[in-house]
Amino acid sequence: MDHFSRSWTALRATVAALADEDFARPSGCAGWLVRDLVCHLVIDAQDVLITLATPAGTEPTRDAATYWEVSDTAPTGDDPLDALTVRLAAAYQDPRLLLFHLDDVGSAAGRAAELADPALRVATRGQVLTAGDYLSAYVLEWTLHHLDLVAHLPHAAPPSPDSLAAARRLLEEIAGTAFPGAMSDRDALLVGTGRRAPTDAERATLTGTDLRIPLHLG
Repeated sequence: MDHFSRSWTALRATVAALADEDFARPSGCAGWLVRDLVCHLVIDAQDVLITLATPAGTEPTRDAATYWEVSDTAPTGDDPLDALTVRLAAAYQDPRLLLFHLDDVGSAAGRAAELADPALRVATRGQVLTAGDYLSAYVLEWTLHHLDLVAHLPHAAPPSPDSLAAARRLLEEIAGTAFPGAMSDRDALLVGTGRRAPTDAERATLTGTDLRIPLHLG
C-alpha cells in the first residue's frame, strides 16, 4: 500500500512540474505524446476509484502478478481504446486543464487507496483480487508509465529507486524468474517490457537464463 502511494505521488508530481511544451513531446508509449499518456493516467485513476468501490463477495481469482495479461505482441497504439485516449487528450487543448483533471481525480484515487482495507475483495476486468494485491499491481503500472513519461524529457524527475525496485520484483514474479543482477532496476523494467532492445552486453547476461522477454503487459 505504501509503494502505491509513493509511486503515484511521485508520478503526479513529475507531471505537475512539466512545462506546457512538454505535453506535445513523444512519450515512451508507442503512438502517444506526453499529453496522451497523461490522459491515460486520468483514466487509470478513475479505474482505481471504480475498482475500490466495487466490492466482491467471492474468493480472489488473481493476485498482483496474475492480474497482468502477458502478450507476445507489442502495443502499436492502434487499439480502439488507445485511439480514444488520443482524441480525449486532444480535446483538452490547454495542458493546464488536463493537469487540473489529473490532480482532481488522481488525488481522490490516492486517498481512496490510503483508506482501503488491504483484505477487501474487489472486482475488476471480470476478476477478483484483494485491494492490497490490486494496488500492488498498480505500482508496476505507475512506475512503467513514469519511465514512459520521462523517456524523452531528460529534465523531468524519474521514478524513485524504491519504486523501481518494487516494480522490478513484481515483473520478476510475472516472468517467473529474476533478471541478471548486473542489470539495474530501470534497465530490467525497460528491457523486460520491450520498451527498448537489450544492448549487446545485456543480451550476453540474459543468454542462458530462463527469461522469455519482452513481456508485453496488458
